[in-house]
Amino acid sequence: MSKKHLLLICLVFISALSQAQNKTLLSTTNQPVSFATISFGNGNGLFADDEGKFHFTKKLYSDIDSLFISALGYKDLKLATATLKDTLFLESKADLLDEVIVTARPTGKFKEVTLKPTDHNDYYKCWLPTIESEIAVFFPNNDTKPKHLTKILLPIKTETKDWDKRGKNKQAKRPFSTLFRVQFYKNDKGLPGEVLTYEKVIFIATEDTKPIFEFDVSGFDIFVPKDGIYVSIQVLGFTDKNGKLLPNKKYKEVKTRRGIVKVSTTFRPLLPFTDQIAAKTTFIKRVFHNNGQWILFDKKNVNNSNLLNAGLNNYGMGLKMEVYKDQ
Repeated sequence: MSKKHLLLICLVFISALSQAQNKTLLSTTNQPVSFATISFGNGNGLFADDEGKFHFTKKLYSDIDSLFISALGYKDLKLATATLKDTLFLESKADLLDEVIVTARPTGKFKEVTLKPTDHNDYYKCWLPTIESEIAVFFPNNDTKPKHLTKILLPIKTETKDWDKRGKNKQAKRPFSTLFRVQFYKNDKGLPGEVLTYEKVIFIATEDTKPIFEFDVSGFDIFVPKDGIYVSIQVLGFTDKNGKLLPNKKYKEVKTRRGIVKVSTTFRPLLPFTDQIAAKTTFIKRVFHNNGQWILFDKKNVNNSNLLNAGLNNYGMGLKMEVYKDQ
């Protein structure tokens, strides 16, 4: 057998093995389940991509024996990794999907209103995004006028504030492409509650994204409920040049005297936190911990936070809305 034929056989074998390591999540109607959460039960996990695919092997995650899979609108699924199949099916929660009410956009005159974001230029006063953390900001509703969300205004930082002073302004910025998911929640007694849409609301940030990223959400017909709205962002991971989610391992294993410690990978861009907002409006949850329970971001709930120790309680997200006259 020639070396050329041997190389071809090896490449085919490697390709087949790689495909076998990719798992696909489908609904019972054979539709892909985008961006499902795959938890390992130990505080770590990963996400499926837009086609419901995720990369899992025992070699990569040797200590994981069970997967806990969840997605909006579907019943949770627990599986043993020893018998994991290449295609997995999630059963839809038809009753939940039916509860999502499509609100017709009001007719008549409206006024464009901007709730300005709060930004700063200090790279060292920023949240380091990880895929285990989702950040939500609460916006109250102060009257009965219909309010249609059109844009989310997101402060971000891509490089350190002294980039120019360090003589690096002539150098190309380090490239990255990070996929974020946006979700909208009702107010449930002061915490994020039910979601307002099951649609896929995502965006990509790169090293060239402006410091205030204006994300157009007008097409999702999101209206502010009477008790206010929570708007959240969450990192899903890095993407390739085509915007496809990459199957990177989402944490690092660090050897310590007490054994192996798993440290979550941080992603750019960073999120500037501020002390310029009087009310505490920012909430967080660790997706793979404590059943994903939301908590207010303050010292009563969060220990050893450099941001909180510096008085930086809030992420300064802003909004643009169409506010209609009383109907």
